[in-house]
Amino acid sequence: MISKVAISGYRSLRDIVLPLGQLTIVTGANGTGKSSIYKSLRLLADIADDRIISSIAREGGFRNVLWAGPEQISKSMRDGSVPIQGTVRKKPISLKLGFTEDTLSYAIELGLPPRARTSMFNDDPEIKREVYWLGDKPTPSRIIADRRGPGVRVKNDQHQTAQLSTSLGTHESMIREVVGEDAPWELSVLRRRLASWRFYDHIRTDETAPARQPQIGTRTTTLSPTGSDIAAAIQTIREIGNGEVLDTAIDLAFPGAQLEVTKAGDLFQLRMHQRGMLRPLNVSELSDGTLRFILLAAALLTPRPPPLLVLNEPESSLHSSVIPALASLIINAREDAQIVIVSHNRTLVTSLLDADAELIELSKDTGETFVEATDIPRWHWPAR
Repeated sequence: MISKVAISGYRSLRDIVLPLGQLTIVTGANGTGKSSIYKSLRLLADIADDRIISSIAREGGFRNVLWAGPEQISKSMRDGSVPIQGTVRKKPISLKLGFTEDTLSYAIELGLPPRARTSMFNDDPEIKREVYWLGDKPTPSRIIADRRGPGVRVKNDQHQTAQLSTSLGTHESMIREVVGEDAPWELSVLRRRLASWRFYDHIRTDETAPARQPQIGTRTTTLSPTGSDIAAAIQTIREIGNGEVLDTAIDLAFPGAQLEVTKAGDLFQLRMHQRGMLRPLNVSELSDGTLRFILLAAALLTPRPPPLLVLNEPESSLHSSVIPALASLIINAREDAQIVIVSHNRTLVTSLLDADAELIELSKDTGETFVEATDIPRWHWPAR
């Protein structure tokens, strides 16, 4: 289980550490940084698929995702007695992401390329350092793999440090590229786990959404981020998952309703029987909120739970009457997966807190996001 996540230099997250439990709720007023928490977790997962640089580019580029305030904010700046202004920087401009899972910790630092470069990709960030270590502090004796520049040093089976013959590009992560018999087995485990994290963020439910179209169906243990395979995912839950929990959730959200999957040739389509209706409704006829709930149910009831499942504002488009059913699904899913919910819906937050979820409440001061808690875990960034 991931016990903490550290983020530095990303949007309003100047330097923040988040404690995570088996089920964690991230909440706060609009603009306090909830979406930035969600996006930073996605950036971590993108490392395993070599997408972190392109993901940053899609967010507007490296310079646009960096912390935009001064390196340090004094008390006088916060109380308004002196103007907020930059000073001579003492540290390099960088974006840093890290987390601790069980007893192992990982951190990556991205920075600006040298100014002398003339490449058309000069705005792409470079990976300045990556470290994977045992415990809290990245001391030399605890480091499993350490990437500086194009080279990687690792601990072998005899606990001796060895320099791997590598020539990593500035955009290539050691998690993705360092493989083979000389690579520590811990790196391959980390790569697989990061690649299996799942994220769902405002899945489309408009009239042309992929979830509303008939699709070729195959056994689907993981709902796609677009929801295009919803019918196959529901049928898979019925055949090898927990169909009873699915039926109970649908009935709780929409009393008397039942889901049905039909097949015409290779095409699967979802239908819903509703009490009082003389015919089932095709998925194209369902309301946005009804379809969104079904999509969330399929994501949460996956027969192959991921190590981490993150939902961003799952309450969007849902009527207040179905929030208890959504909360019940989330509570059920935490038995098999670590879950992070980003939400500002008080009913959902209260329901999950009643089930002993961890709470991360965010606030903002002078443009900087803070965690409203007294027990913040310590984090040690590896020096560049």
